[in-house]
Amino acid sequence: MDNTSTMQAPHKLGFLHHIRLVPLFSSILGGILLLFALSSGLAGYFLLQADRDQRDVTDEIQVRMGLSNSSNHLRTARINMIHAGAASRIAEMDDMKANIAEAEKRIKQSQEGFNVFMARAVKTPADEALDAELNTRFKAYIDGLQPMLKYARNGMFEAIINHENEQARPLDTAYNTVLLKAIELRTARANQLSDQAHQRSQLGLMFMIGAFALALVLTLLTFIALRRTVINPLQRAAQRIEQIAAGDLTMPDDPTGRSEIGRLSRHLQKMQSSLGQTVGTVRQGAEEIYRGTSEISAGNTDLSSRTEEQAAAIEQTAASMEELTATVKQNADNAHHASKLAEDASGKASHGGQMVSGVVKTMGNISNSSKKISEITAVINSIAFQTNILALNAAVEAARAGEQGRGFAVVASEVRTLASRSAQAAKEIEGLISESVRLIDQGSGEVVAAGNTMNDIVDAVRRVTDIMLEIAAASDEQSRGIVQVSQAISEMDKVHAAKRLAGRRGLCRRRVSGRAGCSLNRSGRGISFAGRKCD
Repeated sequence: MDNTSTMQAPHKLGFLHHIRLVPLFSSILGGILLLFALSSGLAGYFLLQADRDQRDVTDEIQVRMGLSNSSNHLRTARINMIHAGAASRIAEMDDMKANIAEAEKRIKQSQEGFNVFMARAVKTPADEALDAELNTRFKAYIDGLQPMLKYARNGMFEAIINHENEQARPLDTAYNTVLLKAIELRTARANQLSDQAHQRSQLGLMFMIGAFALALVLTLLTFIALRRTVINPLQRAAQRIEQIAAGDLTMPDDPTGRSEIGRLSRHLQKMQSSLGQTVGTVRQGAEEIYRGTSEISAGNTDLSSRTEEQAAAIEQTAASMEELTATVKQNADNAHHASKLAEDASGKASHGGQMVSGVVKTMGNISNSSKKISEITAVINSIAFQTNILALNAAVEAARAGEQGRGFAVVASEVRTLASRSAQAAKEIEGLISESVRLIDQGSGEVVAAGNTMNDIVDAVRRVTDIMLEIAAASDEQSRGIVQVSQAISEMDKVHAAKRLAGRRGLCRRRVSGRAGCSLNRSGRGISFAGRKCD
């Protein structure tokens, strides 16, 4: 692209271009702050002076008012004393006392106001000369009112009027003559202070206007300096950056100063030169990347085809392992079922053995009971034998007794008969019990033999159960091993799927890299270096 229209002619550098920005801005800000402090100080000084003058004017006015009020209070006191005398003539004693109290109050207020005037801080030689005469006239005035106050307390109206005409009025005239001079002097003093305050205010305003004008001049000079040292160099730097962004790296170098802006311009020029070298290097690297991605694409295609073959083989192996897993699982289920049946048979055999043991125990109990019955039968037989002997003895004794023992002989005969029958029955029972005991002993032996046989059956069933459990455990272990093998094959299948996906992504990346390399080549061809285009 043509940049001759945007390039500027070389410009000269002034001394401001070699001043660092920090000292430059510090000097500018320092000058502004100094001017601001000077103008603020002067304005504050004149404002303080004007405020002090204004306070002095206020003080003069208050002093003048106090002095004027002292004369007014005395005149009011005279009027109150005349009213008190008039009230005494018409016997209005309350009115008389009120007027006398008011007159005393007015005289006291007049004395206080006069004392404030005499105690003022600012006094000129003219004030001191006039104050001496004024003090003399005031004391004479106060002393001249004391007889009039005495007449008022005594209700002497004619004496009050005579004293007013002959003494009080001349004293009032003499005092007010000097008082007017003092008031005129105070008024002149107040006017002088007011004019002085106005002059100082005007002077302060003029200083502020001058400081503002000087600030405007300094602001204009500061703007000119900043435009030359900061704004214009920054505009040229921005123009250079715009040209670089547009792909033009042919702008010539400009002279730079030693300030921060000059350093920025130098670094921009170095960046332009380095960027040109970098773009050339990137173009060359892009071509090499394009060639490398072509080779990678061929390798990825070959790897993808082999990965597809491995994936097919793994899928076939996985199908076979699934069939084997199903068979082993069925065997394990059958072994578990047989083991459960053996456990059931073992349980039933154990239950039969327990029942046989119970029968043996019952037969033993029956045998013991038969033995006890045999013993009881022997006891009965012994009792029958003894009864027979007793009956025989009774018959002998009856025969000896003769006719008296006949009845007893009959009874003895019956007893012998019963004893014989009992003995015979006992013998028969003993024979039956002996036969039962023999049969019971025989049955007990057979039951014991059956119990031993049941125990042998239980042991055999337990051994079969243990063998079936071992077979089931082995089948489970085999099934778990086959499941692990199936999982490993599935993982291999996933890995091969990931490899296929990675191969496809690599192919896509290769295409993207190829397009990026082409784009870099096209971009490099559009960049100018030192007045020429890239090839």
